[in-house]
Amino acid sequence: MSGDAILNYVKSSASLLGLPLDEARARRVAVHLERSAALAQSLDAAPLAPGDELVEIYRPAPFVILPEGRSLP
Repeated sequence: MSGDAILNYVKSSASLLGLPLDEARARRVAVHLERSAALAQSLDAAPLAPGDELVEIYRPAPFVILPEGRSLP
């Protein structure tokens, strides 16, 4: 997506949501959105196997119920 298309998207979205954005602020939002999109594309291009994803290996600690009056250190 080009810079002009992103700026038009920001303006359209703000208008649809009823958010007041002057031209300078809309341009700043568009710059940040363009940077975020570039970061997402570079992360998406990284060759990761399913085992490389932390969500695949994350295991929450068991929930421990302590007797009344006791707390974890």
